[in-house]
Amino acid sequence: MEDTVRWTVKVSRETDTALRSYLARQGTKKGDLPKFVEEAVRWRVLDRVVSEVKARNTGVPARKIQAAIDEVLAEVRAERFAAAAR
Repeated sequence: MEDTVRWTVKVSRETDTALRSYLARQGTKKGDLPKFVEEAVRWRVLDRVVSEVKARNTGVPARKIQAAIDEVLAEVRAERFAAAAR
């Protein structure tokens, strides 16, 4: 991690013990706790964003969602191919 920020967080003793035991069983090293926490936070944020998008799109026909995805993919591919051709 090149640009880091220090966090101070409190967790229950049970959570601390469970996590440290898990990491020890995996053969992790000293700096692996922050990496594990960062990965867990990233996954949780992704999970929440996906849940919010799903909730927002409830009732939207699948073909309309697929059409929007296809449109954006076509735009991105066109931009990348144009950039690669330069």
